[in-house]
Amino acid sequence: MPKVERDTGNKSRITPYHSTPRHIEQVVLSGAKKTLSPPKDRLITNPFDEPLMPLTKREIMELLRSEELLDSAVQNDTCDFHIHARQGVLMEMVVPQIAEGGVSLCYVMPNLKPPITSTEQALAYKAQLQKLAPNVTFLMSLYLCQELTPEEIRNAKKHGIVGVKSYPRGVTTNSESGIESYSIYYPVFKAMEEVGMILNLHGELPSDVDQDTCVMNAEEKFLVHLKQLHNDFPKLKIVLEHATTKAAVDMVKSLGDTIGCTITIHHLQLIVDDWAGQCHNFCKPVAKFPHDRQALRDIILEGTDSAPHPAYLKECSHSSAGVFTTPLAIPYLATILDSFGALDCLRKFACENGKKFYGVSEEEGKYREITLIKETSLVPHLYSFDKSLEEREGSVVPFLAGKNLTWRIIN
Repeated sequence: MPKVERDTGNKSRITPYHSTPRHIEQVVLSGAKKTLSPPKDRLITNPFDEPLMPLTKREIMELLRSEELLDSAVQNDTCDFHIHARQGVLMEMVVPQIAEGGVSLCYVMPNLKPPITSTEQALAYKAQLQKLAPNVTFLMSLYLCQELTPEEIRNAKKHGIVGVKSYPRGVTTNSESGIESYSIYYPVFKAMEEVGMILNLHGELPSDVDQDTCVMNAEEKFLVHLKQLHNDFPKLKIVLEHATTKAAVDMVKSLGDTIGCTITIHHLQLIVDDWAGQCHNFCKPVAKFPHDRQALRDIILEGTDSAPHPAYLKECSHSSAGVFTTPLAIPYLATILDSFGALDCLRKFACENGKKFYGVSEEEGKYREITLIKETSLVPHLYSFDKSLEEREGSVVPFLAGKNLTWRIIN
């Protein structure tokens, strides 16, 4: 993987103050770095280099524009191709945070209670989401179940539904209605192949003591089914969601252009040691070994799999699986990519790869410009969604709560 060249000159992180000879360092989503100096009339000679003059956010933006740096800043076509928007009061907190995290377009998972199994349900849910976040483009999916028919697939395609999500029964949140065998869905898959819809797979087998299957090998044991589905429907686009193993990466690479995988922000950061005993890092599929994480870092197609749960459901004896990254999605991503020398992959990971695979045109999105700067910021400890409840019942703990990120959005 190509490395980012580090700047060695006299550059500091941007702060609310400046004095000679401090500079501002900026990165746009293409990964290109530039540096600019404050205007001469804002410089103060100070032998002790003490911070003297405050700069407001507006002044910072004017400085950036004065050097025409924003001319090179790309549109905010950042995408999240795997997000859980939830429902009820939790949805009302989560959805407005999508744009705050820097994301303009997202692909919404259908595992609600009850699950989204029809075009009518999907469109009604989309209307709720758009009301909460009118500047975000929502791509919708259906939940694979026995009620889903080839006729409904064709109807869904006509109304702009993008794909169908498959959950093995009982492996993750709200998967009680999940599948046990793919063979009965072959007519549905054939219709999807014909009309050009995406099949999204939660790629794990249910744990089974007799078959020596558990969370650590459930994904690898699933891969034979991915290969069989591809062989039977070679023109059907299939996404192995939230891949966590080198075996999964190698399988996806071997199957050609119609097979892809999403990689989450947190799986680029975590290994098994980071979630064992740490409930807020626990998700399904679980993070695996260091060599698996390295394989994920070597290839990138983004979907955050941001999956919020109330804190008390994470901190109980049977912790719910899911990590919440929505409010800081792009700063998380920039920070983690920068940590292993891959900041130059930010634009491909966040903007290009997913849209190319899904065939999303520029006209389909509601894009706006964002600028990232290298500045330390603290991740909040909690995001509240219902103040009428006790704190742990009415709040969500975000990924890396209380820790520092090294990149943030300024506009």
